[in-house]
Amino acid sequence: MNKRHLTGIVALGAAASLALAGCASGNQAEGGSGESGDSKGTITLGYLPSWTDGLSTAYLLENQLEQLGYTVEMQELTEAGPLYAGLAQGDVDIYPSAWPELTHASYMERYGDQIDDLGAYYDNAKLTIAVPEYVDITSIEDLAASADRFGGQIYGIEPGAGLTKQTQESMIPEYGLDGTYELVTSSTAAMLTELDTAIAAQRDIVVTSWRPFWANERYGLKDLEDPRGAMGDTEALHFLATSGFADEHPEAAELIGKIKLDDEQYAALEDMVVNQYGKGKEAEAITAWLEEYGSQVDGLQTS
Repeated sequence: MNKRHLTGIVALGAAASLALAGCASGNQAEGGSGESGDSKGTITLGYLPSWTDGLSTAYLLENQLEQLGYTVEMQELTEAGPLYAGLAQGDVDIYPSAWPELTHASYMERYGDQIDDLGAYYDNAKLTIAVPEYVDITSIEDLAASADRFGGQIYGIEPGAGLTKQTQESMIPEYGLDGTYELVTSSTAAMLTELDTAIAAQRDIVVTSWRPFWANERYGLKDLEDPRGAMGDTEALHFLATSGFADEHPEAAELIGKIKLDDEQYAALEDMVVNQYGKGKEAEAITAWLEEYGSQVDGLQTS
Protein backbone atom coordinates (compact mmCIF):
# COMPACT_ATOMS: atom_id res chain seq x y z
CA MET A 1 0.00 0.00 0.00
CA ASN A 2 1.22 3.50 -0.76
CA LYS A 3 0.77 4.82 2.79
CA ARG A 4 -0.23 8.47 3.18
CA HIS A 5 -0.43 10.53 6.34
CA LEU A 6 -3.82 11.38 7.79
CA THR A 7 -3.37 15.05 7.05
CA GLY A 8 -4.38 14.20 3.49
CA ILE A 9 -7.98 14.22 4.69
CA VAL A 10 -7.79 18.02 4.64
CA ALA A 11 -8.23 17.79 0.90
CA LEU A 12 -11.74 16.55 1.48
CA GLY A 13 -12.70 20.05 2.59
CA ALA A 14 -12.97 22.28 5.61
CA ALA A 15 -15.72 20.29 7.28
CA ALA A 16 -13.64 17.14 7.32
CA SER A 17 -10.46 18.85 8.40
CA LEU A 18 -12.18 20.51 11.35
CA ALA A 19 -13.25 17.08 12.58
CA LEU A 20 -9.69 15.89 13.13
CA ALA A 21 -9.10 15.71 16.85
CA GLY A 22 -5.35 15.51 17.01
CA CYS A 23 -2.19 13.78 16.01
CA ALA A 24 -1.29 10.17 16.60
CA SER A 25 -0.83 9.25 20.22
CA GLY A 26 2.55 8.55 21.69
CA ASN A 27 1.82 5.03 22.93
CA GLN A 28 4.14 3.40 20.44
CA ALA A 29 7.00 5.64 21.56
CA GLU A 30 6.95 4.01 24.98
CA GLY A 31 8.49 0.73 23.96
CA GLY A 32 6.44 -0.04 20.86
CA SER A 33 7.44 -2.73 18.42
CA GLY A 34 9.18 -0.36 16.05
CA GLU A 35 11.97 0.78 18.34
CA SER A 36 14.29 -2.17 17.70
CA GLY A 37 14.04 -1.71 13.95
CA ASP A 38 12.38 -5.09 13.35
CA SER A 39 8.77 -3.89 13.09
CA LYS A 40 6.56 -5.68 10.59
CA GLY A 41 5.22 -2.28 9.58
CA THR A 42 3.04 0.51 10.93
CA ILE A 43 -0.72 0.11 11.34
CA THR A 44 -2.86 3.17 12.03
CA LEU A 45 -6.04 2.74 14.07
CA GLY A 46 -8.64 5.48 13.64
CA TYR A 47 -11.23 5.92 16.37
CA LEU A 48 -13.54 8.42 18.05
CA PRO A 49 -12.60 8.58 21.75
CA SER A 50 -16.08 9.71 22.82
CA TRP A 51 -17.55 6.56 21.24
CA THR A 52 -16.21 4.16 23.81
CA ASP A 53 -16.92 0.95 21.90
CA GLY A 54 -14.21 2.00 19.43
CA LEU A 55 -11.99 3.44 22.14
CA SER A 56 -11.97 0.09 23.96
CA THR A 57 -11.37 -2.09 20.92
CA ALA A 58 -8.73 0.29 19.55
CA TYR A 59 -6.58 -0.28 22.62
CA LEU A 60 -7.27 -4.02 22.50
CA LEU A 61 -6.04 -4.12 18.90
CA GLU A 62 -3.04 -1.95 19.78
CA ASN A 63 -2.02 -4.52 22.39
CA GLN A 64 -2.51 -7.48 20.07
CA LEU A 65 -0.84 -5.96 17.02
CA GLU A 66 2.18 -4.83 18.99
CA GLN A 67 2.56 -8.38 20.29
CA LEU A 68 2.65 -9.54 16.67
CA GLY A 69 5.51 -7.11 16.03
CA TYR A 70 3.73 -4.17 14.40
CA THR A 71 4.17 -0.51 15.23
CA VAL A 72 0.75 0.93 16.03
CA GLU A 73 -0.31 4.56 15.65
CA MET A 74 -3.51 5.73 17.32
CA GLN A 75 -5.38 8.47 15.44
CA GLU A 76 -8.23 10.30 17.19
CA LEU A 77 -11.06 11.91 15.20
CA THR A 78 -14.32 13.53 16.26
CA GLU A 79 -16.72 12.53 13.45
CA ALA A 80 -17.43 9.30 11.62
CA GLY A 81 -17.43 10.86 8.13
CA PRO A 82 -13.74 11.82 8.02
CA LEU A 83 -12.86 8.47 9.59
CA TYR A 84 -14.58 6.57 6.81
CA ALA A 85 -13.00 8.87 4.23
CA GLY A 86 -9.56 8.32 5.72
CA LEU A 87 -10.14 4.58 5.76
CA ALA A 88 -11.18 4.59 2.12
CA GLN A 89 -8.16 6.67 1.10
CA GLY A 90 -5.68 4.53 3.02
CA ASP A 91 -4.80 7.26 5.50
CA VAL A 92 -6.25 5.06 8.28
CA ASP A 93 -5.68 1.29 8.21
CA ILE A 94 -8.39 0.10 10.60
CA TYR A 95 -11.62 1.41 12.08
CA PRO A 96 -11.85 -0.84 15.17
CA SER A 97 -15.58 -0.57 15.87
CA ALA A 98 -17.75 0.30 12.89
CA TRP A 99 -21.54 0.00 12.54
CA PRO A 100 -21.72 -0.67 8.78
CA GLU A 101 -24.90 -2.72 8.59
CA LEU A 102 -27.45 -0.04 9.55
CA THR A 103 -26.13 2.93 11.51
CA HIS A 104 -23.26 3.70 9.12
CA ALA A 105 -24.91 2.30 5.99
CA SER A 106 -24.77 5.68 4.22
CA TYR A 107 -21.00 5.84 4.69
CA MET A 108 -20.64 2.31 3.35
CA GLU A 109 -22.69 3.23 0.30
CA ARG A 110 -20.23 6.03 -0.39
CA TYR A 111 -16.94 4.39 0.56
CA GLY A 112 -17.64 0.65 0.73
CA ASP A 113 -15.82 -0.21 -2.50
CA GLN A 114 -12.59 1.05 -0.92
CA ILE A 115 -13.05 -0.70 2.42
CA ASP A 116 -12.53 -4.33 3.45
CA ASP A 117 -14.59 -5.95 6.20
CA LEU A 118 -12.33 -8.01 8.50
CA GLY A 119 -15.29 -9.40 10.41
CA ALA A 120 -17.83 -8.68 13.13
CA TYR A 121 -16.65 -8.90 16.73
CA TYR A 122 -19.98 -8.29 18.51
CA ASP A 123 -23.49 -9.05 17.25
CA ASN A 124 -25.89 -7.40 19.69
CA ALA A 125 -25.53 -3.65 19.08
CA LYS A 126 -28.62 -1.45 19.13
CA LEU A 127 -29.56 2.24 18.79
CA THR A 128 -31.95 3.44 21.49
CA ILE A 129 -33.93 6.33 22.92
CA ALA A 130 -33.52 6.28 26.68
CA VAL A 131 -34.63 7.93 29.92
CA PRO A 132 -33.46 7.54 33.53
CA GLU A 133 -35.13 4.68 35.40
CA TYR A 134 -37.10 7.10 37.59
CA VAL A 135 -38.97 8.53 34.57
CA ASP A 136 -42.37 6.80 34.41
CA ILE A 137 -42.82 6.46 30.65
CA THR A 138 -41.95 3.21 28.89
CA SER A 139 -42.35 3.79 25.15
CA ILE A 140 -41.28 6.29 22.50
CA GLU A 141 -45.02 6.57 21.78
CA ASP A 142 -45.39 8.27 25.18
CA LEU A 143 -43.14 11.18 24.16
CA ALA A 144 -45.73 12.95 21.98
CA ALA A 145 -47.96 13.73 24.97
CA SER A 146 -45.01 14.51 27.26
CA ALA A 147 -43.17 17.30 25.45
CA ASP A 148 -43.61 19.80 28.29
CA ARG A 149 -42.08 17.39 30.79
CA PHE A 150 -38.92 17.14 28.70
CA GLY A 151 -38.80 20.78 27.65
CA GLY A 152 -39.37 19.70 24.06
CA GLN A 153 -35.77 18.47 23.79
CA ILE A 154 -34.07 15.19 23.05
CA TYR A 155 -30.37 15.33 23.86
CA GLY A 156 -28.22 13.72 21.20
CA ILE A 157 -24.55 13.29 20.34
CA GLU A 158 -22.42 14.38 17.37
CA PRO A 159 -24.30 15.79 14.34
CA GLY A 160 -22.54 13.39 11.97
CA ALA A 161 -23.33 10.24 13.96
CA GLY A 162 -25.50 7.54 12.45
CA LEU A 163 -27.51 7.60 15.67
CA THR A 164 -28.28 11.27 15.06
CA LYS A 165 -29.44 10.61 11.50
CA GLN A 166 -31.62 7.68 12.58
CA THR A 167 -33.25 9.76 15.29
CA GLN A 168 -33.79 12.84 13.11
CA GLU A 169 -34.85 11.17 9.88
CA SER A 170 -36.64 8.06 11.14
CA MET A 171 -37.73 8.16 14.78
CA ILE A 172 -38.93 11.77 15.07
CA PRO A 173 -41.18 11.73 11.98
CA GLU A 174 -42.36 8.15 12.57
CA TYR A 175 -43.68 9.06 16.02
CA GLY A 176 -45.02 12.48 15.02
CA LEU A 177 -42.55 14.46 17.12
CA ASP A 178 -41.76 17.08 14.45
CA GLY A 179 -42.57 20.50 15.83
CA THR A 180 -42.84 19.33 19.42
CA TYR A 181 -39.26 18.15 20.00
CA GLU A 182 -35.85 19.48 19.04
CA LEU A 183 -32.93 17.07 18.71
CA VAL A 184 -30.09 18.89 20.48
CA THR A 185 -26.76 17.76 19.01
CA SER A 186 -23.26 18.61 20.13
CA SER A 187 -21.08 15.77 21.37
CA THR A 188 -21.30 12.60 23.41
CA ALA A 189 -19.56 14.36 26.29
CA ALA A 190 -22.09 17.22 26.21
CA MET A 191 -25.00 14.78 26.20
CA LEU A 192 -23.57 12.98 29.22
CA THR A 193 -23.11 16.30 31.03
CA GLU A 194 -26.79 17.13 30.49
CA LEU A 195 -27.72 13.65 31.64
CA ASP A 196 -25.58 13.89 34.76
CA THR A 197 -27.06 17.26 35.68
CA ALA A 198 -30.63 16.09 35.14
CA ILE A 199 -30.18 12.94 37.19
CA ALA A 200 -28.60 14.87 40.06
CA ALA A 201 -31.77 16.99 40.16
CA GLN A 202 -34.11 14.06 39.44
CA ARG A 203 -35.32 15.98 36.40
CA ASP A 204 -36.99 14.34 33.40
CA ILE A 205 -34.66 13.98 30.40
CA VAL A 206 -34.64 11.92 27.21
CA VAL A 207 -31.45 11.11 25.32
CA THR A 208 -30.22 9.19 22.32
CA SER A 209 -28.17 6.18 23.37
CA TRP A 210 -26.98 2.80 22.16
CA ARG A 211 -25.96 -0.61 23.36
CA PRO A 212 -23.30 -1.58 24.21
CA PHE A 213 -22.50 1.68 26.07
CA TRP A 214 -21.16 1.95 29.60
CA ALA A 215 -23.36 4.97 30.41
CA ASN A 216 -26.53 2.85 30.35
CA GLU A 217 -25.51 1.07 33.53
CA ARG A 218 -23.63 3.98 35.10
CA TYR A 219 -26.63 6.34 34.84
CA GLY A 220 -29.39 3.77 35.27
CA LEU A 221 -30.91 4.34 31.83
CA LYS A 222 -33.83 2.37 30.46
CA ASP A 223 -34.52 1.99 26.76
CA LEU A 224 -37.92 3.21 25.62
CA GLU A 225 -39.87 0.60 23.72
CA ASP A 226 -39.86 1.18 19.97
CA PRO A 227 -42.98 -0.60 18.67
CA ARG A 228 -42.61 0.92 15.19
CA GLY A 229 -38.97 -0.10 14.84
CA ALA A 230 -37.89 3.44 14.00
CA MET A 231 -34.47 3.08 15.63
CA GLY A 232 -33.60 0.06 13.52
CA ASP A 233 -32.85 -3.56 14.23
CA THR A 234 -30.02 -5.10 16.22
CA GLU A 235 -26.78 -5.05 14.26
CA ALA A 236 -23.17 -6.20 14.53
CA LEU A 237 -20.03 -4.18 15.22
CA HIS A 238 -17.26 -4.75 12.68
CA PHE A 239 -13.54 -4.28 12.24
CA LEU A 240 -13.14 -2.43 8.93
CA ALA A 241 -9.86 -2.00 7.06
CA THR A 242 -8.64 -0.02 4.11
CA SER A 243 -8.76 -1.95 0.84
CA GLY A 244 -5.83 -4.32 0.46
CA PHE A 245 -5.00 -4.45 4.16
CA ALA A 246 -5.37 -8.23 4.41
CA ASP A 247 -2.99 -8.75 1.49
CA GLU A 248 -0.37 -6.47 3.02
CA HIS A 249 -0.79 -7.64 6.62
CA PRO A 250 -2.26 -11.18 6.48
CA GLU A 251 -1.19 -12.14 10.01
CA ALA A 252 -2.84 -9.05 11.49
CA ALA A 253 -6.01 -9.56 9.43
CA GLU A 254 -6.26 -13.20 10.54
CA LEU A 255 -5.93 -12.32 14.22
CA ILE A 256 -8.45 -9.47 14.02
CA GLY A 257 -10.96 -11.60 12.12
CA LYS A 258 -11.02 -14.20 14.89
CA ILE A 259 -12.03 -11.82 17.68
CA LYS A 260 -15.61 -12.42 18.87
CA LEU A 261 -16.93 -10.93 22.11
CA ASP A 262 -20.10 -11.83 23.98
CA ASP A 263 -22.10 -9.43 26.17
CA GLU A 264 -20.13 -10.14 29.35
CA GLN A 265 -16.72 -9.92 27.70
CA TYR A 266 -17.54 -6.73 25.88
CA ALA A 267 -19.13 -5.04 28.90
CA ALA A 268 -16.07 -5.86 31.01
CA LEU A 269 -13.71 -4.54 28.33
CA GLU A 270 -15.44 -1.18 28.03
CA ASP A 271 -15.91 -0.83 31.78
CA MET A 272 -12.25 -1.50 32.51
CA VAL A 273 -11.00 0.89 29.84
CA VAL A 274 -13.44 3.73 30.53
CA ASN A 275 -14.30 3.48 34.21
CA GLN A 276 -12.03 1.25 36.26
CA TYR A 277 -8.76 2.54 34.78
CA GLY A 278 -9.70 5.62 32.74
CA LYS A 279 -7.87 8.00 30.45
CA GLY A 280 -4.12 7.51 30.30
CA LYS A 281 -4.31 3.98 31.70
CA GLU A 282 -5.91 2.21 28.74
CA ALA A 283 -2.96 -0.15 28.26
CA GLU A 284 -3.19 -1.23 31.90
CA ALA A 285 -6.91 -1.83 31.46
CA ILE A 286 -6.30 -4.05 28.45
CA THR A 287 -3.69 -6.06 30.35
CA ALA A 288 -6.14 -6.60 33.22
CA TRP A 289 -8.95 -7.57 30.84
CA LEU A 290 -6.73 -10.04 28.99
CA GLU A 291 -5.74 -11.69 32.27
CA GLU A 292 -9.41 -12.30 33.07
CA TYR A 293 -11.01 -12.85 29.67
CA GLY A 294 -8.27 -13.31 27.09
CA SER A 295 -8.24 -17.10 27.26
CA GLN A 296 -11.97 -17.13 26.48
CA VAL A 297 -11.54 -15.37 23.12
CA ASP A 298 -10.15 -17.39 20.23
CA GLY A 299 -6.84 -16.15 18.87
CA LEU A 300 -6.04 -13.50 21.47
CA GLN A 301 -2.51 -13.32 22.84
CA THR A 302 -2.56 -12.97 26.60
CA SER A 303 1.12 -12.61 27.41
